[in-house]
Amino acid sequence: MTILRFPHPLLLSGQLFRRTRLRRCRLSECRGACCLHGVWVDPLEIQDILGNANRILPHMAEGRKEPAAWFTEEREEDAFFPSGYLIQTATLPNPAHYGGTECIFLRPDACCSLQMASIAAGEHPWRWKPFHCIIHPITFEEGLFTIASDEELLAEPAGCFRAGTAQTKMYECLADELDFLLSAADGSGKDLGSPG
Repeated sequence: MTILRFPHPLLLSGQLFRRTRLRRCRLSECRGACCLHGVWVDPLEIQDILGNANRILPHMAEGRKEPAAWFTEEREEDAFFPSGYLIQTATLPNPAHYGGTECIFLRPDACCSLQMASIAAGEHPWRWKPFHCIIHPITFEEGLFTIASDEELLAEPAGCFRAGTAQTKMYECLADELDFLLSAADGSGKDLGSPG
């Protein structure tokens, strides 16, 4: 689910429909490695998160319960997003985490505080999860949502994919993320069901 309504069409690259022998990783394998740099969020998402801070706070790790510290001042212009720019979530040093840093919303159990808060509130698990976190490892390049090559995905030691045995299609591996993108594209914000 996203509160964002995009001013431009959401176009999908053919790479999302290719054949692959990869499989998705499990949280027990990656421990939230993708959270090492935090994430870029639209100010509308920040407003929504901060407006629900009282529901999120119980799920934050100790020492991370000050909403004013959740986002940085770092700004990146991005005309694709409704606000026209994005803000970075705060990151903290953690030598035990992949890359030595982690998003402020990552918990010691490798779960996202925002996702756990959504579940506890009886909402869709992605209710407060930022757009870029939801679609990861799908990226936005040259006007298209796409995915890196199998070789690039496997080269990232803590990435979202592992070598698999059965041939499948990439869109089957990314079914939840693509359902989310399609709902964002049509503006329905429909309940997507529980992500697998």
